[in-house]
Parts: sequence; C-alpha cells; structure tokens
Amino acid sequence: MQTSTDDVSKLQGRYSLTLLSPSSRYFSLCLSMGMMAAVAAVTVWWYLDAEYWHVAAAAAALVLTQILDSRYIRNREYSKSLHSSAFGCCLWMLALLMGLAVATITASEPSTFFVALGLFVFASFRIGIYTTVLGCGIGRAWAICFVQPAAVFAAMVPVEMWGTLLLDPVLLGYGAVYLGCATAWSVLTDRSGRPALKSAHSLVQAYIDSQGGRQHVIESIMEGNSSESEVRTTLVRFGGPDGFCVVLPEVHPGPYHPVGGSNIPYLIFEKLESRAMVMHSISDHTLNIPSRGQVDRYLKSLEKTTPQEAGTTCTEPKVATRGRSRVTGISFGRNALLFMSLSPYGMEDLPSSIKAEIDEHARQAGLARAMLVDCHNAMGPEISEDDYSDMLQASRECLDALAAAGQHPMEAGYANSGGMNIRSEDMGMGGLGMLCLGVNGNRYYIGWADANNMQNGTREKVVAEFTKTGRTLLDICTSDTHYTPVKAKNRNGYYQLGLMSGDQRLSEWFLDLARKVDVQVSPSKFDISETDTSLLLMGSKIFEHYSRAMDRSMNLVKIFMIGCSALFLSTLLV
Repeated sequence: MQTSTDDVSKLQGRYSLTLLSPSSRYFSLCLSMGMMAAVAAVTVWWYLDAEYWHVAAAAAALVLTQILDSRYIRNREYSKSLHSSAFGCCLWMLALLMGLAVATITASEPSTFFVALGLFVFASFRIGIYTTVLGCGIGRAWAICFVQPAAVFAAMVPVEMWGTLLLDPVLLGYGAVYLGCATAWSVLTDRSGRPALKSAHSLVQAYIDSQGGRQHVIESIMEGNSSESEVRTTLVRFGGPDGFCVVLPEVHPGPYHPVGGSNIPYLIFEKLESRAMVMHSISDHTLNIPSRGQVDRYLKSLEKTTPQEAGTTCTEPKVATRGRSRVTGISFGRNALLFMSLSPYGMEDLPSSIKAEIDEHARQAGLARAMLVDCHNAMGPEISEDDYSDMLQASRECLDALAAAGQHPMEAGYANSGGMNIRSEDMGMGGLGMLCLGVNGNRYYIGWADANNMQNGTREKVVAEFTKTGRTLLDICTSDTHYTPVKAKNRNGYYQLGLMSGDQRLSEWFLDLARKVDVQVSPSKFDISETDTSLLLMGSKIFEHYSRAMDRSMNLVKIFMIGCSALFLSTLLV
C-alpha cells in the first residue's frame, strides 16, 4: 500500500543473509581448522603423495595467519579473521572435490591444477570479503589477499613442487580472471548505492560494527540522511500526577537493536517512572529515530506535557467487528481511545492514511479526538485492501457507538511485572503491564507487553484463560520494541511474544498481574496531554536508497556468481 513499506520489507527480507555468519568465534575456529586439516589431508593423500607432517604444518600456518590477519581488519577483530578463513577453506575444499570428481569421471590421476586453483579462489574470496565486510580498501585487500592462502600452500606443498604448480599458464589465466572478477565485484557493489549513498560497503561495515555495540557510525550515517519532522505524543494519565499513563508516541521503535530508537518504548517507560503502558500508535518505520542523540532530545520533550482535558467519567467498552478486523473503544469524556487488531490473522504496521480518515469521522460523530492504538498482537504481512476497509468501517462503527454511549464514574488500577521475576527471550526490558478499568459495576482488563509483536493465536488463548476466571480481557497490546535480549537466529531477527514464553506461562503471568491490580482499583480521574516534538526522523527516502542499493548489489552478486560458477565448471575441460 505504501512504497516505504515495500522498501522496509525488502530490507527485512535481506536480514536472513546475516544468518550465514557463524554464531561464534569458537565455531569458526573449529570449522576453519577442521576444514584446513581436511584440505591438507586430501592434498597430501590424493594429489601429492607427500609426507603427513605437511598437514600439521598447514594447520599451523593457518593459525598464525589468522592472528596476523586480525591486525588488518576493521577494529582488529580476531573473530572476523576466523570467519573469513573458515569460508575460504570451504572454497578450497570445493576446488579439490571438483578435481577428484574429474579424476573419477576420466579414470585418471587427480590433477594438481586443482590444488593451485584453490589458492587463487581463496585469494579472490578474500578480496571480496575484506573490501565488503572487513573495512579494507581495494589496495590493502590486494596486498594481503595472498597472505593466508599462500602461507598454507607453502606449508602444505613440498618446496620442489611450488614452481611446477604455480607457473602453469592455464592456472595463471584462471587465477587472473578470478582475481579480476573479485576486484570488479568489489568496486561495483561499493558504488551500487550512488548517488544517494557514496559507499555501500561503508554502510555494511557500519551495520556489522553496530552488532558489536559500536553503533555511532551507523547512527551518524542514518542521521545524515534523515530530515526534521514534528511528531506528537499523547498521554492518557489516570490518577493525577502520581498515577500511571497510557502513552501513544507517534515515533516508531527502530530501526534495529541497538541503533537509534530501537528501545524507545522502554526508555519512555523508564522516563515515566515505570508506571506506563507504551503503545504502538499508527506509525511505521519512516518515523524511526536514527540516533541516541535524537532519542535523548525526544525524551526531554516529554517533560513539557501539560493536561489539556480532564474528567472522572468514561463509557463502557464498545467492540465492533467487521470481517477479520476488531476494534475495541472506550471514550473518556469526548476522547475516544481505540484498540485496533487483526488477531489472530496478523498484519504489519497500520498505514498512516487510516488515522486521517478516523479523525475525520470522530469529528463528525461529535468527539473531540480519536486516540488510536495498533495492538500489534499477531504476525502478518502488510494489511490487504479488504482488511483495511473492514478496519476502517469497524472503527467508524465503534466511534458512533461511543458517541451515543452514556458516561459513568470510573475506577482504575495498574500493575506491572516489576519485582515479579518475569523474564523471557521474547520480551523487552519493560516486561508486562495490566490496566483495569471499573465502569458501571464491571471490570475490564487491558494487557500490555514490551515485546515485538505476538505469536498468532496467543492473544485468544490468554483471553480464554481470563474468561475462565470470570474476567474480561479486552485486548493485549505490544509495544513493538526492537530491543532484543538475545540475538535471534531466525529470519525475523527477534522472537515474538509467546514463541519462547509459551501461551500457558504467559496466561499465568497476565492472570497474576490481574490479581495484583484487583486490589489497587479505586475511584480515579483521567487527564489527556499532547506534546509536539521536532526532531530528525528517518523518513521514507532513506529506506528507498538503502533498498535500491541492496537490490543492485544482490543483482551483481547473482551475475558474478553465475559467471564464476561457469568459469569453475569450465575446469572440467582443462
């Protein structure tokens, strides 16, 4: 429905490429050593009929050059050296296996051509990986590309055979083509984001740095491509200055942990003395805060809030459903608070266009304002046109019902999971929260979790458990935090609520919170305040530029992989 949403979806889809990276340095160390031992053993046994001490010598050469390599890598990270040599050794083994396949097919002795070919393939790979990921310029990459493979080759191959293997004209031709392809690929992918991005490689390297807690470079890049915008934050406070808040920030959590406003829901929660439920409003990734400096600027603006409307009455909740869409509303005075959900079917962020249409209908219905919460409580794609239409119609029906409903004195209570020792890998730092409203002799509960979306069907199972105890749970909302307590090795890059905690355990936690809040419900009042803040936001262009650069880079990867694979297969004819 929106171009910016498509761009974000494309970039999120590319996240799966990062899963190719080994999970730890220990895994890479074991993989590289094991593969190097296999390469040396196959070379010594099948190709050269040399002495077995060459296997140990090759392994020792690999270890020493891994340490040396780490001195040339951005931030001198030893783990990156291990990762690159692990993949390089795998490519060398692939060349040797190709040689054995050729020997088997032709019923001949394995050609030592493939031993030397592996050296050039390894060196070419190093040019690509060092310029793209590890922060080396093309000149430095060329200077060090042969260091590790040449050292291993020298240890693995008897001295008297070096000249015979390396001076083969056919081999040198293949090696030159591989090195040329690696160089061309590096230059072209670095320029793939121009003119908007001067260097695509710098962006990739900054992203990798941010995963190690060094996010200042990526934040600087993103802030430089952001634009000044004004955003509104609405606070619905219960119980006066010492009470608790339902917060609707127009800013969106993101872009990703630990960069910029990725943990903004918890930071707002903390700013409001841990007595708040920070909802996901009608916002998307164009409203991401790019840097911690801008986050601090935003948080400071929350100190300036002043109540604009106040009262002591509200309506009973009204629920409107249309198709798969469900809207639950409560009006505090003439101020409607709507909770919008597509659970258990799920969707991505609701587009901003729906807010303007609902605001217009609220005015026509005689309401002062409509405050919208995207419950974000089921996983799904961008909302379809049919679901969008149903959500809009359900919102209109809910507003009409609220405008006609009577007002009653209200009671309110709030509790959060602080002190309850509730922890899970699918939950952010703010934990869980529970709001209870007492209206006209009935009590209604609204659950909240500082989490990135929710497992499909989890909301329904928790609601069912509440029903068994005679309680009415209107809905469960997540903050859509992009904070991740652990690095999730899946395509999403996070664990949605319920995936790790489980429906039963989550139900028990929410019921414990309901029992905790029951004793705190008391006559209350509400006040509503709005704060407008001007700050740098990422906007849509930045995602368009990044997505375009990634698309061009991936197309280049496909072209060069096809070309290099064809070149590799042509060795069958040598």
